[in-house]
Amino acid sequence: MHIHAAHLEAYLSALLGRPVTVLALEPLGDSVPGSDDQGRTKVYGYGQPLLIRYHVDGADRGAVLRTMAPGPFGHEWRADRAAALLQSYDTFNVLPRHVRALDVGVLRADGHPLSLEAAAEFFLLTDYAEGALYADDLERLRDTGKLIELDIRRAAALARYLATIHAVRHDDPALYRRSVRDLVGGGEGIMGLADSYPPDFALADAAWLEQVEQVCVRWRWRLNAQPTRLAQIHGDFHPYNVLFGANTSFRLLDRSRGGWGDPADDVSCMAINYLFFSLQRAGTLDPPFDALWDAFWRTYLDQTGDRALLRVIAPFFVWRALVVASPRWYHVADTVRMALFRFIERVLKAPEFDPADVNVYLRP
Repeated sequence: MHIHAAHLEAYLSALLGRPVTVLALEPLGDSVPGSDDQGRTKVYGYGQPLLIRYHVDGADRGAVLRTMAPGPFGHEWRADRAAALLQSYDTFNVLPRHVRALDVGVLRADGHPLSLEAAAEFFLLTDYAEGALYADDLERLRDTGKLIELDIRRAAALARYLATIHAVRHDDPALYRRSVRDLVGGGEGIMGLADSYPPDFALADAAWLEQVEQVCVRWRWRLNAQPTRLAQIHGDFHPYNVLFGANTSFRLLDRSRGGWGDPADDVSCMAINYLFFSLQRAGTLDPPFDALWDAFWRTYLDQTGDRALLRVIAPFFVWRALVVASPRWYHVADTVRMALFRFIERVLKAPEFDPADVNVYLRP
C-alpha cells in the first residue's frame, strides 16, 4: 500500500491540532534499501516501520508509522494484527523509558490514515435476520420426543450446506497449523476451556483436564501433518448460530476463527449438539435424536466422501464436549457431564471415530 505525504500531513495536522509539513518518508529496519543482512543476528521482523520527518511549530521532528504484515506467528488474520497494534498503544506509555505511542489507527485502502485514538470498545453492525434458532427445534425434541419429517430434512440440509462450503479448499500449510494451534492452545480452544472450569470441580478436576490437554497436544502434531485438509469453514456451527425460516431455509450468525480450518471443526460442532440434547433426554443417543445424528452424518459423508475426517475429528469433539459439559456454559445434570467426559476419553483413544458406535463411547 502506498502512503502519500499529503495524507500524512492532513492526518498529523489533525492529530496535533496545528499545521504540519511532511519533509521526508524513510523506511526503517532490515529492509532499508542497500542494507546488508550478512552478519546481522535478527533477520526477521513483523513489519516495515516508516520514519516520518516533519516540520511543526518552527521545529523539525520525527515519528515512526508502524504496520504489521501477515505472517505465521499468530498474525494471519487482520484481527490479529489489529489486536497487536492496539495492545502496543495501550501498553507503551505506561512503561518507564519506553518510546511513546502517539496514536493508533487504520490505513484506508488509498493509504489515508484514520485515527482510533478516541476509540474505547470496538463494535460490529450487522443486518437483522428473521427466523427461529435451531436450538428451539432440539429443545422441542428433547422435551416432547415427537420427531417430524421436517426435523430430518433440516439435519440433512445443514450437512449439505457444510459439504458445499467445505469443498472450497486453500493451500496454506502454515494457516492450517495455525487453526490447529488455536484449537488446542487458544483462549477459546481446549486450553482456554480447561482453564474456565472451576478449580474445585469434582467431576473434572485439574489432573483430569491436564491429561486431556496432554493427549490433545499429541493430536495437534498428528493434525499438523494434514495441511491439505484446510477448507472454508463457519467456525462456530452450533444450533444457537443457525436461524431457520420456512422449511429448510436458514441463515447463519457469528462466523468465527478466521474462516479457514479443518471441516471437522464444523461437523463436530453441530454433531455434538445432537448428542448433548439426547443425553439430557435419555442419557444416551436415543430416539428421536439418533435419527438426526444418522441423517446428518450420512448426508455429509455421502456428499463429501471425506472418511479421513473420522481420523482427525477427536480433538475437535473434545473441544466441543468441554463447552457443553462446562458448568459455566450450561446447566445440566451431572450424569450428562459425566457421559460427555467419558466420550472425551474414548474418542481420544480411538484411531478413528465411528458415528455408529457413539453409545459405546458413552458407556459407564
